[in-house]
Amino acid sequence: MKNKTLAAWLAFLGGPLGLHCFYLRGLSSTLGWLLPIPTALGLYGIERARTYGLDDGLSWVLIPLLGFTVSGCALTAIVYGLMTPEKWNARYNAGAASDAESTAGSSSWLTIGAIVLALVVGSTVLMASLAFSFQHYFEHEIEAGRRISQ
Repeated sequence: MKNKTLAAWLAFLGGPLGLHCFYLRGLSSTLGWLLPIPTALGLYGIERARTYGLDDGLSWVLIPLLGFTVSGCALTAIVYGLMTPEKWNARYNAGAASDAESTAGSSSWLTIGAIVLALVVGSTVLMASLAFSFQHYFEHEIEAGRRISQ
């Protein structure tokens, strides 16, 4: 029995590591194994920015990967939390008895909490990642234009 509330929290808190994919699909989940890659690259970008400063071009390319991964996992948590019990049980609890299915796909206050936090954190991280990317891209273009005009 796959619990919708647990899946939503796993997607929100452990999504960048693929925990929700492993919970729902098992260790054979390809997405679960691929999600840590952009997470690790984004963390590497943060480390490069700490070491070389924010003028490092590779760091401002890599850092948004972490933000986009976190935002995508927050969106996944919202989708899981808002899924109807019937659809949840049909998709993730297809072989279970019908009376046991009703509790696994139902929503509780914990589910609503996961949705609200995922919405707030996911949208904040997404907007910060976009702002960071565009700011550094346009600063780079302005500097390149100054070098050409001199």
